[in-house]
Amino acid sequence: MTTELDTALERTMNALTAPGGMFALGTCQRDDREWPVIAAAPPHLPAYFAHFCALHGDREFLVDDAGRLTFAQTYAAARLAAGGLIAGHGVQRGDRVGIAARNSANWVVAYMAVLMAGGVAVLLNGWWSGEELAHGIDLVGCRLVLADAARAERLNTQRHGAHVLLIAHDAPPAAGLAALTARGGDSDTALPVLTGDDLATVLFTSGSTGVSKGAVSDHRAVVQGTFNYVAQTVMMLGVLTGRGQAPDPALQPTALVNVPLFHVTGEVPVLLQSFAIARKLVIMAKWDVVRAMELIARERVTYFVGVPLMSFEIATHPDHARYDLSSCVTFAAGGAPRPIDHVTRIRTELPHAFPILGYGLTETNAVGCGNFNENYLAKPGSTGRASFPLVDLAILDDAGAVLPSGAAGEVAIRSIANFRGYWENPEATRAAIMPDGYFRTGDVGYLDDDGYLFIVDRKKDIIIRGGENISCIEVESAIYGHPAVAEASVFGLPHPLYGEVPAAVFLPKADAPIDGEALRAYLRERIAGFKVPVRVWQVDQPLPRLGTEKVDKRALRERYQREWAETGQ
Repeated sequence: MTTELDTALERTMNALTAPGGMFALGTCQRDDREWPVIAAAPPHLPAYFAHFCALHGDREFLVDDAGRLTFAQTYAAARLAAGGLIAGHGVQRGDRVGIAARNSANWVVAYMAVLMAGGVAVLLNGWWSGEELAHGIDLVGCRLVLADAARAERLNTQRHGAHVLLIAHDAPPAAGLAALTARGGDSDTALPVLTGDDLATVLFTSGSTGVSKGAVSDHRAVVQGTFNYVAQTVMMLGVLTGRGQAPDPALQPTALVNVPLFHVTGEVPVLLQSFAIARKLVIMAKWDVVRAMELIARERVTYFVGVPLMSFEIATHPDHARYDLSSCVTFAAGGAPRPIDHVTRIRTELPHAFPILGYGLTETNAVGCGNFNENYLAKPGSTGRASFPLVDLAILDDAGAVLPSGAAGEVAIRSIANFRGYWENPEATRAAIMPDGYFRTGDVGYLDDDGYLFIVDRKKDIIIRGGENISCIEVESAIYGHPAVAEASVFGLPHPLYGEVPAAVFLPKADAPIDGEALRAYLRERIAGFKVPVRVWQVDQPLPRLGTEKVDKRALRERYQREWAETGQ
């Protein structure tokens, strides 16, 4: 049944997207199809940066341990760095430039500079090992990588085809990004002329194959995806203002940034949306719940976003009442399912605020569904309705036919914000993007009669740990690299904070001197720490098999999930 909030949201969005409205719709042609677009959106990201940084000028934009930057100062720093990339380092339109660094204001400036120089921003996972970083660099042919000291050190031991430029965090942009301008170039260096069809970003995703794939998006997709989020925010703000539930209008919109900026959630709805809505970003280098509460109180944060465990830690911290958290009226989660009991607990412990949830993927530029306020409380197991105004959401059977409400099938998303494909991987692209433009997410779900999406399973053999995708096959391959392992299987175990954590079971070769802890130590040297199984079971019999001779992973998962639960983890 349609709720009062749903009705108000629809009425507001219809007004915003009507002819003459702030987000009036137009169309564009792509891949021989006509797509709805938000007509007012700039054609590409450099134009987007220039317009909104000039519009918001002297308002604060970035706050981190190095200091504070306004929108105008941020743009000026990025414009200088872009000139250095072009004139000093020869970056040309379409060159892939990697960014391997933790969150900071200088990460943001570097990202902007790469795009303004006409480069394709390749967002390398800052938690990857050196081997994983080198693989991502070579997969897409990066000629330059902007890396902080920690990631540069990891890369020093690896062979790859890129030149590394060192960037620093705890310094203003002129010093922290000095390597970008050291060979010449400045704010007068001419920038390339771009279009919406030019490639903008590559983000990495793992699926059932266990091989990292580079999801490529053009400028139009990223800008339109960002504007879809802006439309959602303006819609929600309009409704909340009418109900007296909006943030204090005297406060600048302010978000506490905990999600990695190299993830699509950090990049699009958090970072890029903030340009348009004049939102200040308070950047945390590392998650710490007490520090987060201190910053919410000090900076008058209005919007909190992170993986589900973060907002839950705030709500359940014994000292949260000591901090003035009253400015923060929204606690958003994305990147992983939020346990149902978290939803009511957050609302109970922080009664001035509402939890909300988003659903999107790297391949959709984070655009998908949203579940807001009392509707989320009423349907805490749902990721919400399709995001107005651009998203077309469907549930498909294996043949690609649309299923009716209540029937479970593969979740598919279609919008102009979707990626163009996987870098130089046409087979994977064809498997993911249907001829009619739907992207097959690999998630199994159903739509209820109100159009709310419920995710019930995952077709891809992946684990989502606190927002990080972990390919089971990738971890299994790393385990098989140990000469003492005969058989292995990796699967997810439920976890109250992270959603899921990886676990493994293995059979050693006869008389092999290895145990679970030795295997974990071996893996820590080869894959990112978040991928290392938290629990490893050693068995003395071959793993169970299906009729196809594949390991019966479902039976293993069910058996060890029971043991995990019985032993209290």
